Amino acid sequence: MYVCVCNKITDGQIREACDDGARSIECLQNRLNVATRCGRCLDCAQRLLDDACAQQYGEQHQRAAA
Repeated sequence: MYVCVCNKITDGQIREACDDGARSIECLQNRLNVATRCGRCLDCAQRLLDDACAQQYGEQHQRAAA
């Protein structure tokens, strides 16, 4: 799904950026240019990044506990 229509950024690209170490909206803006034009996607991009980071943390925590 497109998150940032202005820059054609998808949710998959945001999740991939998280996998590659992005942990803040500023990182996404630098890497993908998300939320750098009209800004309407900022909240959605932040939620997706937060969810992706939380999911990644959960997976790492499960591996460490195993």
